[in-house]
Amino acid sequence: MVQRRFLMNPVSTGMGVIMASLLIGLTSPAAWPQTGGRVLRVGVVDGAHPCTFREEGVWKGLAVDLWNRVATEEKLPFILEDWPTLRSLLQATRDNKVDVAVGCINLAPERIASTAFSLPFQEDGLAVLAIQSPLDLGKAFLRSLLGPPLLLLLGGFLLSIGLLSLLTWRVESHSSSSDTMRMGFLRSFARVFQILATGPGSNTLVETTRGHGLVLLAYLVRIVSASLLVGYLTVHVVEETRRRSAESLKSLEDLRGRRVAVRPGSISASLLEELNRSPGSLPIQVVDMPRVDQAITLVEQGRAEAVLADELQLSYGIARHPRSGPMPTLVLRGLRPESQGFAYSPLLPESTAMQIDLAISRLKRSGEVTQLRREALRPPGKQTIND
Repeated sequence: MVQRRFLMNPVSTGMGVIMASLLIGLTSPAAWPQTGGRVLRVGVVDGAHPCTFREEGVWKGLAVDLWNRVATEEKLPFILEDWPTLRSLLQATRDNKVDVAVGCINLAPERIASTAFSLPFQEDGLAVLAIQSPLDLGKAFLRSLLGPPLLLLLGGFLLSIGLLSLLTWRVESHSSSSDTMRMGFLRSFARVFQILATGPGSNTLVETTRGHGLVLLAYLVRIVSASLLVGYLTVHVVEETRRRSAESLKSLEDLRGRRVAVRPGSISASLLEELNRSPGSLPIQVVDMPRVDQAITLVEQGRAEAVLADELQLSYGIARHPRSGPMPTLVLRGLRPESQGFAYSPLLPESTAMQIDLAISRLKRSGEVTQLRREALRPPGKQTIND
């Protein structure tokens, strides 16, 4: 069942809807030359955050706000019709049951072949979302910490101090000293090594000029090694931890054998179908996701291991996710980027389509589309300077 709302412009209150309905019923069609004397049937899909969704009976989202501005500028009367899925909405548009399909609709090659589209208003790619628990991050941190670069750094430091200890041992003739005879060669050499490695007590080891030079050289080795170690821990290990925590998902092929949630009829669902048709070790288990805002919940509850959707949609969900508990992360980003726009009925008057395209172009050039996208990704409760 298609649900309809009558709108003359972007009104969001009940009184606005009533007034718009009365205006549509009382105004002569001759007053609407832009649409050929009829009201545009505009289709939308709920649950496609942050592009189109309904909240407390009010349609919101980036695409809805953009369409409202276009309709206001061009004085286009329209009716909002709620469709269950994007696939059914696009089919209704092709069948001329809908004049304009509003949403962040990917202009995929298979769609362009059968559907007319508006001027694109943005470009977006697919992304894969997965949950990383603190335990997973801890394991990744330990693997990064004990990786070859750190071991090589520590090994180089110990080898350098060992050589300097040996030289100090020979230059200062520690092998024949009374302390060595009393302590033994191994313990005496270990004492020299410890002092040169740590620093305190180095003045008790040497008396000759060459010995003092070796102590100074050991001091420089400590400083350089400490700097390299701090830099490695603060930069390399942190970045390597992030990389390793997602190492099990390096490409779309790594989704094989996993439960992956997608919206039915979306480009993401088509992509999984394409992957399942190609040769591979295990098929991807597709989990239907009616609404994009259910993505993180599905993964947290273990009903899906990952979610494939538009990067904008998943970023919107992460921005609104509580900071406590397991962290949702985009482990793959920028997959198959495509332009996004509205879809047109084949019988939509060319003059109306041109009006819409020109309005989108003006809004893009003025920066309003960018601002709408920025506001869509803004975490709840965080205000901009202009608020």
